Amino acid sequence: MTGWFASNVILIQTTLTTTLLALSLQIPIRLGVFSFAGIGAFGIGGYTAAIAMVHLGWPTYPAILLGVVVAAVATYILGVIVQRLSGLYLGMATLAFTLIISVLAVNGGSLTGGAAGLFGAVGTIDVPQILLIVVGVVLVVSYFETGSRGRRADAVREDPSLAAAMGIHVSRYRLMAFLASGAIGGLAGAITTLRRTAISPAEVNFGLIVLALTVIIVGGIGSWVGVLIGAVVFVWLPTWVAFVGQWEDLIYGTIVVLAAVFMPDGAHGVIKMLIRRLRVRISREPRTFETAALPSIRAVRDRPDSRGLVRDGVDS
Repeated sequence: MTGWFASNVILIQTTLTTTLLALSLQIPIRLGVFSFAGIGAFGIGGYTAAIAMVHLGWPTYPAILLGVVVAAVATYILGVIVQRLSGLYLGMATLAFTLIISVLAVNGGSLTGGAAGLFGAVGTIDVPQILLIVVGVVLVVSYFETGSRGRRADAVREDPSLAAAMGIHVSRYRLMAFLASGAIGGLAGAITTLRRTAISPAEVNFGLIVLALTVIIVGGIGSWVGVLIGAVVFVWLPTWVAFVGQWEDLIYGTIVVLAAVFMPDGAHGVIKMLIRRLRVRISREPRTFETAALPSIRAVRDRPDSRGLVRDGVDS
């Protein structure tokens, strides 16, 4: 086990940070907010943590915390600015936000390292610590996905007008989605940067949006479980299909298309459906047994007693 962990430590770390990155998009989308701001938050968190460590000499965890706070505040302010937008217009506005972050990093001079990026941000965080952080984030996300909190989120996504009529503050929910998206995206960026010891504008690009969306589509949008499944699939898939060589991208595309067409709820939705069918099948088995045993029970019940009388009913 130790040997397997040591040989796959990079893949495990990438799976964890990809899960955080995809969660930064899944949370607002689950609330009906078509936002890519989590990717911009990834860049803000990464650059802020790197600047705090390289220029200010901060240790690892304060640098990560600063990256999370700055990314969350910036994304929340963006949410306030674009709160009247929806659908494609909101998506384009948040995409522009992400591209602006990349442009600012290119023109940031010595602060951001310009087009070459910022190097020397050597963090001391290791994979077990990252795992604990991700588990903490997942526990918080799962708390808000269950019970009345999850039903309110579903109502905000499916019918905002009806949700508002039921007393749900839709605007507040959407702003909290931006805040959570920014915090988690910033956390993913800060951890990734301090593990790689560097960040450049090329890492904050449209490719991250595509990666996060494909993870969500394949895994499922309804829960953090789907995000984790998608992250595992897309991070570990290259090791599973390495034998196909240059056809690897074709397999990626085929998986995404098949998932979009035949699995609208993702792999997590399929797993939930199979579990539900299994439970229904198990719950029917006792009834089948009772039905098969019923003639014998009736025969005993209808058998005349010593006085030649037949009992009327099982309990009589």
